[in-house]
Amino acid sequence: MTTTLGTASAGPGEIDTGRLEVGETRDGSPFGLPVAVINGANPGKTLYVQAASDGDELNGVGVIQRVVPQLDPAELAGTILIVGIVNYHAFQVAEHRNPIDDTKMNRAYPGNENGTSSERIAAATFDIATGADLVLDLHQGSTSRMIDEVRVRCGTRHRLHSECLELAKAFGCGYILDQKGPDGQLARAAPDEGVPTVDPELGGSVGWDEESVRKGVDGVFNVLRHYGFLDGEAPFETQTRARGFEQYGAPAGGLVTFEPELGKRVSAGETVFRVTTPFGEPKRTVTADSDGILWRTRRLPQVATGEYVCSVATDIDQY
Repeated sequence: MTTTLGTASAGPGEIDTGRLEVGETRDGSPFGLPVAVINGANPGKTLYVQAASDGDELNGVGVIQRVVPQLDPAELAGTILIVGIVNYHAFQVAEHRNPIDDTKMNRAYPGNENGTSSERIAAATFDIATGADLVLDLHQGSTSRMIDEVRVRCGTRHRLHSECLELAKAFGCGYILDQKGPDGQLARAAPDEGVPTVDPELGGSVGWDEESVRKGVDGVFNVLRHYGFLDGEAPFETQTRARGFEQYGAPAGGLVTFEPELGKRVSAGETVFRVTTPFGEPKRTVTADSDGILWRTRRLPQVATGEYVCSVATDIDQY
C-alpha cells in the first residue's frame, strides 16, 4: 500500500522525500515543511518523528539527517513518517519562537487549521502524529547546557502513562523526566488521542552537539528494534528517572561558577554554584534545597539578580 505525506509518496519497500504545504510567506509564496516517508517492505506499525518545533533546537535535525540514510525500506516492517523541520519560520532565522506570531510551537498543539501560523503548522503535524502508533518529538534544552534525557509529559495518572514510559525507556538515553507537561505540548496532547508520545531532550547547544546527536540516532534505532520495525535486540536497561525540578535564580549579579558537573548528584545543603565579582571576590553561595541531579544550567556565566541559573532534578529513582 502506498503511503503519502505531502508530496512524498512511497510504496512498500520504497522511500521518498518532499514537502508538506502549510501556508504562505509574507510575499504570498507557498512554503512547505520537509517530509519523508519510509515505507517498509513488510506491514507493521507506524512511527512518526519530528524535529525543530523550536527553531534553534537543531540536534533533532542532526538525528534525522543521520538516521534516514541508514534506513533500508527492504529491511523495515511498518512505516516511518518524518517532518524534519516543524517550525519553518523560526528555523530560517535560528530563533526559538515562530517570528511570524511570536509563538512557542510546542505550546500550540493540537493546533487550529484556520488559526495563526503556529496553530496551522501544529494542526498539520498533529494530524500526522495522531494517525501513527508511536511518536518521537525530538527536542533539546534550547541553547542551555542540559543532560540527554527523554520526557514523559502525559502525567502519571494518564491512561497511556505506562506506554509512554515504555517508549521513553526503549529510546534509552539513560535519564527520564516523568512530569506532566504544560498545555499545548505534543507529548501532552497526542496521548489524549491514544498515541504514546515522548519528547527526547537531546542535550542543549548552539548549533548541534555530536554526542547528543549520536545518542539520538541510537535512541531512534533502539525504538525501531524494540517495536519490531527492524530485526535485532534493543537494549532495555534501567534508567534514572526524575519526577520534579527545582529551579535556581541568581541571588546577586556577577559571574557564576558551578561546583558539581552537569549530570552529577547533589545533596541537600551542598553547594551548587557561587557568584563572584569579575575579580573573583565572593558575593553569594547557593546550596541545594533537596537531594537531586544537576540537570540543566545556563550557558553563559554572567547573571543579573534573579536571572535563571540552573535546575536540579528531584524525586529520583531507578526505573
